[in-house]
Amino acid sequence: MSQRQFPKNVKRIEPDESFCFACHPAVSCFTDCCRQLELALTPYDVLRLKKACGLRSEEFLDRYVIIEQEDHETFPRFYLTMVDDGRESCVFVAKTGCTVYEDRPAACRAYPLGRAAIRQPDDSMEEFFVILQESHCCGFQEQQEQNPAGYSSDQGLASYNRLNDAMATILQHDQIRQGRKFSADQVDRFIQALYNLDQFRTLLLAGEIPEATPFDEPTRLRLEDDEELLLYAINWLQAILFEAKISS
Repeated sequence: MSQRQFPKNVKRIEPDESFCFACHPAVSCFTDCCRQLELALTPYDVLRLKKACGLRSEEFLDRYVIIEQEDHETFPRFYLTMVDDGRESCVFVAKTGCTVYEDRPAACRAYPLGRAAIRQPDDSMEEFFVILQESHCCGFQEQQEQNPAGYSSDQGLASYNRLNDAMATILQHDQIRQGRKFSADQVDRFIQALYNLDQFRTLLLAGEIPEATPFDEPTRLRLEDDEELLLYAINWLQAILFEAKISS
């Protein structure tokens, strides 16, 4: 992708290329980036946030998530709800900062970086970074030197990237790229398996999930872990949407 395809305030950056940035309460624009935004949520974002809130996934979705889908879109989009305070503030932001900081979404962790992971024909992932320099952000005036690889590590993005990359087997599947659409029932399965994980687990362990083969006790115990369950759900969904083989 060439640089001219990016907006003027977005620049492609190499993994070891340096930039200066830091965010902390003493920066004058602290928490401004938590307002007037549309924050899209990945399944792993929801997994982390619902645990941080002490809620089951269906409760978290009902309280904090807006689900939208246009006619031309293959799957719905999930956004964190904002507070109607005139600034469209994140529901989890306070004067002291983020109240769910340890479990904040990947987009919040990565800012001002953006990461693209593109699925290749051999199922490998091609990764590249961009840096977003917004005029309101004073973090770029700080002298702390960063690079994308180190910054991503410092922000705890490894597990987010791993789970989000696994989603590429669905979202970047060849059939999706060719414009395939799905039935309302298939879209409901997409929502349930990926975003309503606690309900999916309940039905799965009760043997009420179609196409899910019985599994042994070690697998059952492994699926008590939310991350392992999400990986299973991604694999299961890929199988029922694209007629692939389910692996336990």
